[in-house]
Amino acid sequence: MKYITYLVVGVFFGIIMYKSEAASWFRIYEMFEFGSFHMYGIIGSALFFGIIGVQIIKRKNIKAFGNQEMQLKPKKQSVPRYLIGGIVFGLGWALAGACPGPMYVLTGAGFYSILIVIGGSLLGTFVYGLVRSKLPH
Repeated sequence: MKYITYLVVGVFFGIIMYKSEAASWFRIYEMFEFGSFHMYGIIGSALFFGIIGVQIIKRKNIKAFGNQEMQLKPKKQSVPRYLIGGIVFGLGWALAGACPGPMYVLTGAGFYSILIVIGGSLLGTFVYGLVRSKLPH
């Protein structure tokens, strides 16, 4: 039953992403050219509601499924970690025209060429898992 809940929430999220044009390559291109506020509004509102949600979870001590404690521990801050990660993520986003969430939405919308990007991202994740212990974190 838990997986059906995840599936329903994921489909609902995908519909919202598609209808709001957050998965549109043209909207993403506009954003990178600073030509439209549309995507900044979507990302900003997601950030706003995410901050509120995390604060509610922390203050009310809300548990995860299975009554497990949520682990919201701060990560170690370092400039190279966020700078290099941000550059790699941004380059991938700009080259593919989609960040990881909308890639699956685009597949569902019938843009099957994005499967090449999904395959590359899965391969990159696998390679990272292999070399993770050798990287400075």
